Amino acid sequence: MAGEHGAAIDIDRVTKAFPIDGQRVVHALTEISLGIRPGEFVSVVGPSGCGKSTLMLMTAGLLGPTTGAIRVAGQALTAPLTDVGIVFQDDLLLEFRSAVDNVLLQGRIRRLDLREVRARAVELLEQLGVAHAADRYPRQLSGGMRQRVSLARALVHRPSVLLMDEPFGALDALTRLQVRADLERLWLSERQTVLFITHSIEEAVGLSDRVVVMSPSPGRIVREMGIDLPRPRPLALGEAPALEEHVQAIYGIFEEMGVLHGKDAGSRGERPR
Repeated sequence: MAGEHGAAIDIDRVTKAFPIDGQRVVHALTEISLGIRPGEFVSVVGPSGCGKSTLMLMTAGLLGPTTGAIRVAGQALTAPLTDVGIVFQDDLLLEFRSAVDNVLLQGRIRRLDLREVRARAVELLEQLGVAHAADRYPRQLSGGMRQRVSLARALVHRPSVLLMDEPFGALDALTRLQVRADLERLWLSERQTVLFITHSIEEAVGLSDRVVVMSPSPGRIVREMGIDLPRPRPLALGEAPALEEHVQAIYGIFEEMGVLHGKDAGSRGERPR
């Protein structure tokens, strides 16, 4: 299995346009340049339709850019990235496989040593608090448990890069906080390079070394904000005034762009989800 060190990601002047009727195109992204250091946790926030998910799919090599280039570990992406774990909002578990077998599937597909993969799977399920459910089927798991299994599946082969697209969006508020803490703890121990797509500003600030703020479509980067604060971060960001300041600053950026309206748009209790 791959080592426990992240790979650098270099996104260089990338654009993406989709043809819609043979004559017109929709411009999803324009002139995106972003460098992510090995082992860095970077979140991308922006309004719906700004191209966040498209950016992640291109970083996985599942979509090609219209112009520009993406390099991972110094190599240009010309095919799907293999040294990667991906977590989507939908857990995508196979209903006919148990939780642990869903995790082991990653090793089977990659033709890894299954004894090593099984030991790693058991370890991850234990760390994520779902070891007791290893032999249950997805239909027997709660949404939070299913997403923890999905996260274990993405990490079992020790990828250098972890890509996450709204992974906690379908979870209830309390479960979302706990899974966020679980993810941070695992990342602190292994330090994959993470590109994390989210609509939640609090989630981005709570997890990230850096938050990238995108404009409405066609998406472009309007601000990058470093979050150089101690870890592990508190579950309730209000316990750390410096984190709350970052949250409010990002809401202010969206107000400036006209994505949010009204002077109290970012105030506590009125934040969009």
